[in-house]
Amino acid sequence: MRHQRVTALNLQGYALHGLISPYIGNLSFLRYVNLQNNSFYGEIPKEIGRLFRLQQLYLTNNTLGGQIPTNLSGCSELKSLSLSGNNFFGEIPMELSFLTKLEQLYISMNNLIGEIPASIGNLSSLIVLSFGINNLEGKVPQEIFRLKNLTHVSIASNKLSGMLPSTLYNMSSLTFFSAGLNKFNGSLPANMFLTLPNLEQFGIGMNNISGPIPTSISNATRLLLFNIPRNNFVGQIPTGIGNLRDVWSIAMEYNHLGTNSSNDLDFLTSLTNCTKLQVLDLNLNNFGGSLPSSVANFSNQLNQFYIGGNQITGTIPEGLGNLINLIGFDLEFNLLKGSIPASFGKFQKMQSLTLNVNKLSGQIPSSIGNLTQLFQLDLSQNMLEGSIPTSIGNCQTLQYLDLSHNNLIGTIPLQVISLSSLSLLLNLSRNSLNGVLPFEIGNLKSINKLDVSKNDLSGQIPATIGQCISLEFLNLQGNSFDGAIPLSFASLKGLRYLDLSQNNLSGEIPEGLGGIPILEYLNVSFNSLDGEVPTEGVFKNSSAISVKGNKDLCGGITELHLPPCPVEVRTHKKHHPWKVVVIIISVVLFLLLLSYSISIYWKRKKNFGISTSTPTMDHLSKVSYQTLHQATNGFSPNNLIGSGAFGFVYKGIIEPAERIVAIKVLNLLKKGAEKSFIAECNALRSIRHRNLIKIITCCSSIDYNRNEFKALVFEYIENGSLEEWLHSESKLKDQSSFDLLQRLNILIHVGSALCYLHYECEQPIVHCDLKPSNILLDNDMVAHVSDFGLARLLCTINDISHKQTSTIGIKGTVGYAPPEYGIGSQVSTMGDVYSFGILVLEILTGRKPTDEMFVNGINLNNFVKVSLPDKFLQIVDSALLPELKQTAASSEEESEINEDMSQMHPNDMQKCLLELFCIGLACSAESPKERITMRDVNRELEQIKNVFFGGRSKEID
Repeated sequence: MRHQRVTALNLQGYALHGLISPYIGNLSFLRYVNLQNNSFYGEIPKEIGRLFRLQQLYLTNNTLGGQIPTNLSGCSELKSLSLSGNNFFGEIPMELSFLTKLEQLYISMNNLIGEIPASIGNLSSLIVLSFGINNLEGKVPQEIFRLKNLTHVSIASNKLSGMLPSTLYNMSSLTFFSAGLNKFNGSLPANMFLTLPNLEQFGIGMNNISGPIPTSISNATRLLLFNIPRNNFVGQIPTGIGNLRDVWSIAMEYNHLGTNSSNDLDFLTSLTNCTKLQVLDLNLNNFGGSLPSSVANFSNQLNQFYIGGNQITGTIPEGLGNLINLIGFDLEFNLLKGSIPASFGKFQKMQSLTLNVNKLSGQIPSSIGNLTQLFQLDLSQNMLEGSIPTSIGNCQTLQYLDLSHNNLIGTIPLQVISLSSLSLLLNLSRNSLNGVLPFEIGNLKSINKLDVSKNDLSGQIPATIGQCISLEFLNLQGNSFDGAIPLSFASLKGLRYLDLSQNNLSGEIPEGLGGIPILEYLNVSFNSLDGEVPTEGVFKNSSAISVKGNKDLCGGITELHLPPCPVEVRTHKKHHPWKVVVIIISVVLFLLLLSYSISIYWKRKKNFGISTSTPTMDHLSKVSYQTLHQATNGFSPNNLIGSGAFGFVYKGIIEPAERIVAIKVLNLLKKGAEKSFIAECNALRSIRHRNLIKIITCCSSIDYNRNEFKALVFEYIENGSLEEWLHSESKLKDQSSFDLLQRLNILIHVGSALCYLHYECEQPIVHCDLKPSNILLDNDMVAHVSDFGLARLLCTINDISHKQTSTIGIKGTVGYAPPEYGIGSQVSTMGDVYSFGILVLEILTGRKPTDEMFVNGINLNNFVKVSLPDKFLQIVDSALLPELKQTAASSEEESEINEDMSQMHPNDMQKCLLELFCIGLACSAESPKERITMRDVNRELEQIKNVFFGGRSKEID
């Protein structure tokens, strides 16, 4: 105040970007600088080193790069230095050791390399040291752990090796120690917890540390978190662990604890003293013996209890039902006998219950139906008897149900087969279920895998299966189904695996099965099928189909070695009375439809005239209806490759060039379809970009029934949509090319396309409907943004005279449309930025924004936000972190996923993912003013790629 000079600069979280001005060095009275949670890039200006009065410098969560400047040592009064969450590279400068008054040093989540300087041990005032999530290597200097004031040490997610320094165990001041995901080895001293009396959190997971758990753990009475997963610990768990009365998390999974003896689980009784315990993870060890009844007295705060993958015998204690706050309970892969306790019906908060691969018997208790929050139920590979309880139908959030490999009898309850929430799996295979497959199975519109094989089901296969539009895996093998294969199967455009073998099916193989574009396995063997085997689609590949055991089949490709078909079969000239009836009915219906169409046509001609062409459409050369009709075999269902809000998309071949194209036919009976057609023509008529779908021509004409007809013809993109790649549960598609680098490339492609639309077109264009299903991937996995049916030219949006006509219903798709559109705001480029942010989060988490888990105010954005930075590994799509799935393998033994990702250390993946998450959150901020522009997004994505992948790319330019 005396000098009237600035002493504090607080600009955190203002979405600022650009370089930090070097003139900051002129504010010589600065004591406090906080620029964290912005988008500053470039290097830290060296002029900051002139701020000799500076005490606190916070630059966390930006995109700053370069090396940490050595002249920061000039800030001799510095007490807090936070550089975490940036792109700093190089080594930790030794000059930091000159900051003798430093109390807090945060440089985690960067790209630092080299060893930790021993000179850090000179920072005698240091309280907090955070070096996690870098690429640091070598041993940790002993000198660091001689700092008497140090309470918090985080060195997790690096490449550090050797034994933990012996000086660590003499740090009486230490409260927090995190060293997971490194290469540490050796063992823990038996008396370590005698000399660490204040320790509250201890995490060393995913290393190579071996030996027993120190018996002195009974003295660590202040311990809140004890996490040692994925190491090589052996022996018994000390019963003294029950002295940790305030502990809330104990994680020991993926070790070699226990000796497969009867007293292995004695320590569980002592844990009843831990009244705040919330997480207990003992999966995949070597525990023997039985579960003591005392587990019923665990803390009522316990919400996760995992003890699967062991050698546990005996029965499940009835009293476990007292743990009414359990959300996840895992007892799979053990040797448990007896029945499932009826008391499990008390688990009304349970989301995942897995008891599979045991020796459980008796009936499934009807009380399971009380678990109304259940997401996953797996009781497979046991010896369960009786019928499937109808009460399971009460589990309205159930997405995964596996009751396979049991001795279940009776019919399939309608209440279960009608659970519309089932989306991941319904597996009832290898039981003794009888009766028919109910037609209500058509309610499973979101089901991905359906398996009822190896039962005693009979009757016809219900045609309603054709309504299960998300089905990718269908196995009906080994039953007594009769009748024909439903023609409706042809509508399952996402089907990849179909097994109908070992039944009593008759009739012909539907040609429509050959029109399923991604069907890769078909087995119809050992039935009573007849007629000609189709030759299109999956039928072209003899190794992908099996038709043996059907003695009356003929034709097909030569590799099947079937006899040629008689002439009457080939030409379909068998005359049956019922065919005559069908022909008569068809003619009558056609005449009625023709009469109706003519009346509609004349009405439209009177009101609007025959031609609906607009000046904007004249820029595109036209193609005739006849040409498109021939190109698609009369718009045959076999050529249908997709559908949308305003029409259908067909694959076609335009003669004489035999060019393969995608033809979008507008359903003009849908409100807004004609406006969508004009909007797409306006948007695409003059834009050209590598990552935008290319329009070839259009058609505005009259069809053979004298109805108005409009269509757009695009280049055909071979590899399907991003939606298919993200949410393909069967993994039959080549997922090896869909790693982190490939997903980053796709984001760069889409970002480049949006940047072009927003800034480089003659008239800026807002796409308005960016989502995975509108992003197509070619053979080189280059992304192309498609579907401009809702696109808007900004000049049209801002023209008041067009306000009432520039909107077609909701501007976008639920989940992807920005919140301001829902309250009537005009479309803007910031709306596309929001959709892009949601797309980033979906690509990284594998979760759709419309996932059923997002209820009660929770959405994809805040689901990610609350998990960063500490818990983001729990929300990342597991396919992106394959090395973390290795049981106890060291990083040297990890299997190579592909030539790019095999060169990437897990720490780099984590840092890369964190930065991408931050971009997704910055784009999907609720307020448009808080979002960054696509130009900034593009720059940051390219920078991330250059830093973590050195510019490597899998695409062909």
